[in-house]
Amino acid sequence: MNLIKRNGNQIPGFQRRFFDDVFGRELFNWENNNFSTTSTTLPSVNIKETSDNYEVEVAAPGLDKNDFKVSLDGSLLTISSEKENQQVSEEENFTRREFSYQSFQRSFELPKNVVDEDKISARYENGLLYLSIPKKEEAKQKPPRMIEIA
Repeated sequence: MNLIKRNGNQIPGFQRRFFDDVFGRELFNWENNNFSTTSTTLPSVNIKETSDNYEVEVAAPGLDKNDFKVSLDGSLLTISSEKENQQVSEEENFTRREFSYQSFQRSFELPKNVVDEDKISARYENGLLYLSIPKKEEAKQKPPRMIEIA
């Protein structure tokens, strides 16, 4: 006869991890990790560095260019948006009001003494916010040069 030790009402480790994994996710979108700590969605951001600048793309469909605020405080670039919708329909016996509010804020630390702050530009097109952040001339990558051996 073998003795089996029982842990009372505790769930064994592999089962606990399974339940935490299954019930800790969004019901219909298990692989979506694009949530903030407050369970609100954040737009996806692509950042690409070229020899002349940094290019930032923010996916924010359904917004208008006037919904965005882009600010630079020292080397901290902040992109934020607020949009409020209100629909009111009045009929004979009732009034229906629907409200929606969405907002987000993303901040990025830019490299110090590399960015030409006065030449940063932004445009919104087809659901994407594009930012072009030029590098200072001295920070741009120079092409390789041959050094003569004396």
